[in-house]
Amino acid sequence: MIRKQLFSASGLVLTAIALLFIVAVISVFPRLRIDLTQDNLYTLADGTREILSDLDRPVELLFFYSEQGAADTPQIRAYGDRVQELLREMVIASNGNLSLEVIDPEPFSVDEDLATEYGVRAVPLTQGGQEIFFGLVARDPSTVSDEGEESGTEPVYESMPLIRPDQEQFLEYEFSRLITRVEEPEPTVVGFLSSLDIDGGFNPQTQQATPPWSIMENIRYLYDTQRIPSDVTMIDEEIDVLMVVHPQDLGNQARYAVEQFVLGGGRALMFVDPNSDMQTQLMLNRQGDFEDTSSELAPLLESWGVRYDPEQVVADRERALMISLGQGTRPISHIGMMGIQRDGMYSDLTTAELQILNLASPGALQPIEDSGMEFEPLLRSSRDSGLMDNTWYYDLTDPTILLDEFEADDQRHVLAARITGIAESAFPNGPPVLDPEEPRAFDLVFDEEEDTAELVDPLEENAPELPEQITRSENPINVIVVADSDLLTDRLWAQSREVLGERVTQAFANNGDFVINALDNLSGSEELISIRARGSYARPFTRVLEMQREADERLRQEETNLLNRLSETEQQIAALTQEGDGSGGPTAQQQAEIDRFMQEQLETRRRLREVRFQLNEDIEQLGARLQLINTALVPVLLIIGALVAGYLRRRKRQQASR
Repeated sequence: MIRKQLFSASGLVLTAIALLFIVAVISVFPRLRIDLTQDNLYTLADGTREILSDLDRPVELLFFYSEQGAADTPQIRAYGDRVQELLREMVIASNGNLSLEVIDPEPFSVDEDLATEYGVRAVPLTQGGQEIFFGLVARDPSTVSDEGEESGTEPVYESMPLIRPDQEQFLEYEFSRLITRVEEPEPTVVGFLSSLDIDGGFNPQTQQATPPWSIMENIRYLYDTQRIPSDVTMIDEEIDVLMVVHPQDLGNQARYAVEQFVLGGGRALMFVDPNSDMQTQLMLNRQGDFEDTSSELAPLLESWGVRYDPEQVVADRERALMISLGQGTRPISHIGMMGIQRDGMYSDLTTAELQILNLASPGALQPIEDSGMEFEPLLRSSRDSGLMDNTWYYDLTDPTILLDEFEADDQRHVLAARITGIAESAFPNGPPVLDPEEPRAFDLVFDEEEDTAELVDPLEENAPELPEQITRSENPINVIVVADSDLLTDRLWAQSREVLGERVTQAFANNGDFVINALDNLSGSEELISIRARGSYARPFTRVLEMQREADERLRQEETNLLNRLSETEQQIAALTQEGDGSGGPTAQQQAEIDRFMQEQLETRRRLREVRFQLNEDIEQLGARLQLINTALVPVLLIIGALVAGYLRRRKRQQASR
């Protein structure tokens, strides 16, 4: 009866009216939508919604996307659609302050010139193939006239020249950051406090100044910087992010100043170290008495829910780096120096797109239970790692000694972590009392009427008083702690050379990128920092990938064996050549060795082909099984289920009719 009414003329008319009404409601109220994806891919984070709803002035988004150029590439076209969907979601959440314009730049057009002006360049889809635009620009429309020309003021904009598919899970953060930078274009101020010569120093042996570390040059290029003395009593309010590197011999006043800065809403990036290799090298070069090379921030870390032992170093046999102790020597494994690859990095904005981080004698970080703080690991060791006393690294000349004393504890030690949460002061009894015998910083006091300035001893009666103590943070603190300072040194991540009188740095690891990512993330607003990586749109065949990785490992082992045999045979041939037969040609023994090598090479290549063939065969068998399940087993199960359901229904009717 109901089916007849539904397919009657009046029923069809009512159905059409209902569908039109639903479409109209969705058009008028675009927020009425349901995200049914597994990872809520189309649902904006709360931090993003707060950023967009709090915009003070309009911001324009220009999405330069070569839609026609990507028409023949389904992956890029689908990715472009997802990017536009995310941008439109952000426009909807902005209460009208955000607008989106999708531009398809034609060759030699005004749009192409506009994209180039904003730093967006066309990139080829394949080597030598067609070039397409795929970038985003956020700009303040009040600084640009309607005709696209400057309105008399400096144009305010931020650009993302290329939106790569491999950074899709971080796009919400990247887009939000672009918008906030246009909204607040003031440069970020980074204050740095360190006991090392990170910003340059003086070498007493050579009697020459030493240049700044490469990481400091990168930081100065991207941010405004301010040096903070180790005897500071109060951190300047203008500083946005505080970077503390190997804080040795900090007095209680300086620790209190750092704590109050963090509790008051300042962000901090801290590098503590149980054994500073850089400091060790300085001591050895100066041939002085050996001193402690560790650093810590007690009681600050404890009050933030972090346990750290400055006398324990993490050694890792699986991630150990190969080092050479001198020219012509055989490289050896140094378990105190490790290369952290992707499997040792947690999914976080600070480690996004990084491939390898090199560390030296790092420490271990652990969360303190029931501290109320959130401890989010960023870097970790392998399970083939363990803790060793830092005294093993004092004046270490032979790293193989560490292997003799090493014992793995089957734990993945955390080497870097993000700390958030409402924190209590580590000085419950009030600010520490200034010690007259302790070196201290003098406060610079300005007299506006006299237009003069003078240095005032903080112990004097007329010295300016410190602000009222913050005993509990009003908002969650945001601190990144790294248990190693050596990762900042050039020798672990960059090589510098002079080119035409200028210093050029070439990176071989991502240490510098990690620091810049951390500073970039910490310099954002509370809402921006709260945005985490989105889920992945891709659903890869994990079993196939695992099979490929296993085969790759076997291939690498075969290739390593081949190279080893090649080297050994070449050495044998070279030795036989020195003997010679006096005729200039190979001797019979030499020819026999050459023939043996050729046979080994052919045999190894045959084994490599077998491994590849076995890989393809395993994958094809897996595909055949999946195809059988999808095309035969599933329909059979559905048919059986339908037959069982029909049988049960008939049986129920028969029982009801009795």
